[in-house]
Amino acid sequence: MNMWKKTMTATVACLMTFSLAACGSSDEGKTAGVSGDIKVYTRDSSSGTREAFEKGVDFEGSLTKNAIEVSSNDDMAAKVGADKNGIGYTSLSTDFEKNGVSALQYEGVTASSESVLDGSYKLQRPFMYVTRAAGDYGSDDKEQLVQAFLDFMQNSTEGMAIVKKNGGEVDESKAKPWDELSKKYEAVLGKDNSAITITTCGSTSVEKTVKASLEAFSPMAGNFKFTMNQSGSGDAVPRVLGKEKDGPNKGDIGFASRAFKEDGSEDISKAMESGQYCIDAVVAVVNKENTDVTSLTQAQLKSIFTGETLKWEDIK
Repeated sequence: MNMWKKTMTATVACLMTFSLAACGSSDEGKTAGVSGDIKVYTRDSSSGTREAFEKGVDFEGSLTKNAIEVSSNDDMAAKVGADKNGIGYTSLSTDFEKNGVSALQYEGVTASSESVLDGSYKLQRPFMYVTRAAGDYGSDDKEQLVQAFLDFMQNSTEGMAIVKKNGGEVDESKAKPWDELSKKYEAVLGKDNSAITITTCGSTSVEKTVKASLEAFSPMAGNFKFTMNQSGSGDAVPRVLGKEKDGPNKGDIGFASRAFKEDGSEDISKAMESGQYCIDAVVAVVNKENTDVTSLTQAQLKSIFTGETLKWEDIK
């Protein structure tokens, strides 16, 4: 009898051990969530993306002192993609998958073309442009090419389609065929413009939409060349109209991922042209391994970026 009890006890113990091992193995292959310290990433103070994010989330001037500053939209995506505890913010046009980051919902709404245009996604901002003053391009042909390019990008069926394909949100119902719009530029478009270089500056967030537009337009306009010197929205006005307009970083078209300031620090009254060519969303991003966090509210983001919430497990 004692031998029978010992045998049964051993058998039950073995079964329990096997059962526990089986339960443990069923979790293999699952991606664990992220815990521990939150690493906050931010853009520099000249960034239009930073300004739009801080205003939208309502913490201007209260960013945590522990935030890690990055140099551009692409740098933000790369840095957060390399840090499993990281959180930052980028343009909606960012290649999230390529950079290893996940875009978060804001107040339960996913950023998309539809949610940006209908206003249901609230963290959005304009993509703006401003040019040099009329007569300040070095040649009439270059000035006319700048005018033609901006008309193509923001008003033509073809140009709007390119902007939209590359992440900008536009109202295509107002577009006109380029064949119709281009007639007033026929004289300059028909020339060999390969000796002319158009230089852009300002926001890094606009780079994808602007580069694709320039690449498409150049063959239609005498194969002019272009140089993109994007460093931040704060450099747009100074480099086309301000103190840097004739220096080594001068530009012909400046771009900002926010509205131009009306406090006198960004006077665009002398520009040949200025305006908005599309809308973009600012999206909070986390490392792709952070699978537990898919949506954050305004209050939660504010708490994280001001340093009130310090650990992922403390998000409420």
